[in-house]
Amino acid sequence: MIKITQLKLPIEHKKEDLDKKVCKLLQIPPAKLYGVEILKRSLDARKTPLMYNYQLGVFADGEEKIVKKLKNKDVTIGNLVKYRFPKGGEEKLKHPPVIIGAGPAGLFCAYMLAKAGFQPILLERGEAVEERQKKVDHFWATGELDSQSNVQFGEGGAGTFSDGKLNTLVKDNHGRSRFVLKTFAEFGAEDDILYESKPHIGTDILVDVVRNMRNEIISLGGDIHFNSQVTDICIEDSGISALQVNNGQWISTKAAVLAIGHSARDTFQMLLERKIPMRSKAFAVGVRMEHPQSLINENQYGKNYPDSLPAAAYKLTRKVGEERGVYSFCMCPGGYVVNASSEEGMTAVNGMSYHARAGENANSAMIISVRPEDFGSDEPLAGVEFQRKLERAAYREGKGKIPVQLFGDFCENKVSTELGDIRPNTKGEWTFGNVRSIFPENLSAGLEEGIKGCEKLIPGFARKDALLLGVESRTSSPVRIERDNDSFESEIAGVYPCGEGAGYAGGIMSAAMDGIKVAEAIALKFKPCYD
Repeated sequence: MIKITQLKLPIEHKKEDLDKKVCKLLQIPPAKLYGVEILKRSLDARKTPLMYNYQLGVFADGEEKIVKKLKNKDVTIGNLVKYRFPKGGEEKLKHPPVIIGAGPAGLFCAYMLAKAGFQPILLERGEAVEERQKKVDHFWATGELDSQSNVQFGEGGAGTFSDGKLNTLVKDNHGRSRFVLKTFAEFGAEDDILYESKPHIGTDILVDVVRNMRNEIISLGGDIHFNSQVTDICIEDSGISALQVNNGQWISTKAAVLAIGHSARDTFQMLLERKIPMRSKAFAVGVRMEHPQSLINENQYGKNYPDSLPAAAYKLTRKVGEERGVYSFCMCPGGYVVNASSEEGMTAVNGMSYHARAGENANSAMIISVRPEDFGSDEPLAGVEFQRKLERAAYREGKGKIPVQLFGDFCENKVSTELGDIRPNTKGEWTFGNVRSIFPENLSAGLEEGIKGCEKLIPGFARKDALLLGVESRTSSPVRIERDNDSFESEIAGVYPCGEGAGYAGGIMSAAMDGIKVAEAIALKFKPCYD
């Protein structure tokens, strides 16, 4: 394969234009071109006209001769790394491995183990995604919360009701990342996720993808149980021996994967009581901030941008006093701010986009870093209590609805009384409240400073009528459940902390990849022997 690392074309080009440009660059006739695979496509908006920049895999007659003749640093011989699942475990596993949690980490762990013949059992405290969708819609319409099936809990995990972003900063030399993308595409996502530089699926499509993955796991011999919360674990001889479900049934196993998600606070507490090693860790908290999508588009594309371009995204970061970072997170072009609460008397928000990203507003979390020393305790679950304190304050400010404050009023520490030119685009009811008062003042001041600093990067970002909605408290897990770097096990044998909730991932892609890594670790240690 010939790898082309940079090839630019105007945004309004056709497929045949790409082939022609490849042939021209490689100085070959079309008859010698066998195929072109897009490895990555990004939009270069730094100059006009706007251009797409491609990385390509090209298959042609006489590839090595072509590359040698050209002597072009952007044209080299390359290989696509094909992911291969390892085998080789010798220890007999008398009961199937049990995966706790059906978010991206749990789903991919179960999928890989099912493909390898392990007949995994997948336990999910919430409902199947179809029923979960109904519960979430009901909550947004009425405010009546189901604490077991909501935006945080249920098949697909918290990422199901988000933008479905598939970015990751995880270095990958084994092909896991592309395998995850291909799996999503196989189960219903658009093929463009395989090459777009900022791929996303969208909540509306993610629901179907998750359901299709579930059906495939079952067809491969896996067993999936919904409304099944793990409420206790049994440890014998420093190893896992069984799991209790819903305070009743016990399931025997020697391999239990803790893919519990970042909001399983009661499960964290149970694990702590059973002396599973864990510690608090740094994360970030803040607000959702809404702007007109047209403002972001014009800043990124220029004023007369073509309608064919997708809703633009941004990524911002600033340093503020106390050496804290303020940065945008989980940016949702054309999206909604959603009530993502999972506990009574508390309010948490998140961002969500449908596949089309056609909403009037852009939103992202604008968050500030917090450290264990901010939590007021050195207990492992101190970060959880820190989150809860903010969420209770947000609930009080909105009286159960999403509290909203104009940025100008946030700076003056007063409750807003009327909107400017931007209307909240939310899933779940909203009301005016003093969002600033939710946070300790040092964090509020840091958010104000950071947002004002972003005005230099996006003119209009710190406009007075921009909207702040609170509280964004579930950016990542406040806990790390300790595991060995090589075996992926806790010091309790057979316990495999996994994914975002355990502190080893930060989004759909990295969680899915971590689920695969844990499945590999199990396959390298065990072999199924259930007769």
